Amino acid sequence: MADVTKFLDGIATFQQQHFGENPDLADTLLSGQKPQALLIGCCDSRVDPALLTGSAPGDLFILRNIANLVPPYSKSDDYHGVSSSIEYAVCFLEVSDIIILGHSGCGGINALMEAAKGPEAGEFIGKWVNIAASARDKVLTEMAEETPEKQARACEKEAILVSLKNLMSFPWIKERVAKGQLSLHGWYYNMGTGQLSYYNQLSGEYEILVERYSPGTANSQATVSE
Repeated sequence: MADVTKFLDGIATFQQQHFGENPDLADTLLSGQKPQALLIGCCDSRVDPALLTGSAPGDLFILRNIANLVPPYSKSDDYHGVSSSIEYAVCFLEVSDIIILGHSGCGGINALMEAAKGPEAGEFIGKWVNIAASARDKVLTEMAEETPEKQARACEKEAILVSLKNLMSFPWIKERVAKGQLSLHGWYYNMGTGQLSYYNQLSGEYEILVERYSPGTANSQATVSE
């Protein structure tokens, strides 16, 4: 148990911060959940959605997978861990927002880029990240002369757009978006600077949502319409 002591200490700290300082929290959580948003993020241990957003228990319904990908809508007999989570958040919890949170230095996207040169990674990873193959192909075509690093950063952003497009292939998502009951957001987090960008559907560009971190300076959040 020695190797996991820090995690146990973390649980004790969590209990004190949330239950100790908010005695009513347990009753609130036990009564059910009503998160505002479904956040689809990457499994990467360096990018924790709850920590990044400062969310409290119950604020976010979080779905994490390799490269924060959403497969297209399908009723095949395959297992649908991602699709079932999306369905639960949208149709049963009735979230008002879905956020795709991508990030720089994504290992899943790197595997996707490397697959263009040779065999797919692993038994399952290669097939999974191939969901965003169209993003990779677009980047390799339009940025053929750029460095592999720049291509990877561009693919990370393009893959977010693939997932946003795939979300709209789910009929109950498309219906709710059309009625103004659900909003979709594409966010990109730069691990090196802390800067957060969002995809502006009107301009077709990523724009800064939260500035990069500067020591001693309070960061300002832009007011945006997505």
